[in-house]
Amino acid sequence: MAAPPTRPRRLPMADVLSDAAVGYLRHLEVERRMAENTVQAYARDLGRLSNWARAKGHDVEALERAHLEAFVRDTMADGLSPASTARLVAALRGFYRFLRMTGRIAVNPADDLPAPRQFAALPKFLSLDDVEALIAAPETGTPKGLRDRTLIEVLYATGLRVSELVSLRASDLHLDQGYLQCSGKGNKQRVVPMGETAAAWVRRYLADGRPALLRRRESPWLFPNMRGGARLSRLGVWKLVKAYGVRAGIRARLSPHVLRHSFATHLLERGADLRAIQSMLGHSDLSTTQIYTHVLEARLRQAYDAFHPRR
Repeated sequence: MAAPPTRPRRLPMADVLSDAAVGYLRHLEVERRMAENTVQAYARDLGRLSNWARAKGHDVEALERAHLEAFVRDTMADGLSPASTARLVAALRGFYRFLRMTGRIAVNPADDLPAPRQFAALPKFLSLDDVEALIAAPETGTPKGLRDRTLIEVLYATGLRVSELVSLRASDLHLDQGYLQCSGKGNKQRVVPMGETAAAWVRRYLADGRPALLRRRESPWLFPNMRGGARLSRLGVWKLVKAYGVRAGIRARLSPHVLRHSFATHLLERGADLRAIQSMLGHSDLSTTQIYTHVLEARLRQAYDAFHPRR
């Protein structure tokens, strides 16, 4: 007696998958006899693609090469691991090859889609509303809260690396002139502008917060810890930024480096010169700074797709 046919397994995100995607996954399962875990992973990848396309107002079968590259970059920026991104690209190549073979599309947009290492991952950055919420999170009625508010203000106002921030000395500040000096990679000194809002918080902190933290002890560091006046550690800054992000209700992954990315992105969005941003960030090569232009390119593409009458 013939064995009864195997019932198709439930696919992850089946409710968002197109008929073509379901057909491709059944092809992998039945004809290609791929492992169940691989088919399930491909289903999740194609579900991501379906959600992304729907949010952009596109049909999965109508996506072009530029759309797929933008999708991969967005997924990388959301934190997908390199190994998972490599599998995602493989899923896209196989899916669109299947669509081409079955006559559903005339041109394969994923043909020779680059490997993940060839994509420049977009830097994570905060919206202006999230920045404001983060800055307002510390309770400034205590010396520690005043220190933390000032620290976050300086991070966002200058784009310093966390190692540069914790190495700041009070003598590095030139508040009346609107700048500070810091020691960057390779012990290179640079001058970084600082806006009046951040400078005002630094003045308040120097008058009311730092002396109370030090309790008459001497310390050269601008941001000492609570135990004897030694400088804050990089890990300490990372922990406090993350904690204030939770308090502010920010859902994105947060770190001091995200504030650095936010500083550069917001400057570029408002017309700042890329060379000037390079100098402020302390990048030795302009190509390092140019990653921020991808953010603008992605936003321009979104604006075009959303508003152009003949997109």
